[in-house]
Amino acid sequence: MKPLSETYKELGIAFTFPIKINDAKGNRTYYEASDGFWARSERSAKGYRTYFEDSTDYWQRCEHHDNGEVTYSEDSNGLKHGTPKSAKTCEGKVVEVDGIKYKLTAL
Repeated sequence: MKPLSETYKELGIAFTFPIKINDAKGNRTYYEASDGFWARSERSAKGYRTYFEDSTDYWQRCEHHDNGEVTYSEDSNGLKHGTPKSAKTCEGKVVEVDGIKYKLTAL
């Protein structure tokens, strides 16, 4: 991902470091320092962090219960904990009905 500061420079937008962006709930979604380090995250509607990545090529993805408990996480180091929601559904499985194959998707 290209750092936001580069985009600002290309567009001629004045800025100072650090660049900090928060969502409407006050959760940090982007941070960039003057040394080139940046980090960004995504959150669910309830505010739980679902994705994180930074300029060191580290990333982490998480799934949560409604109460916020992490049910699954995986990261760029190969660490995996829990069972992903996709493994608990029939998502991606193929069924055959009257000779016609259908691929299932979860709603």
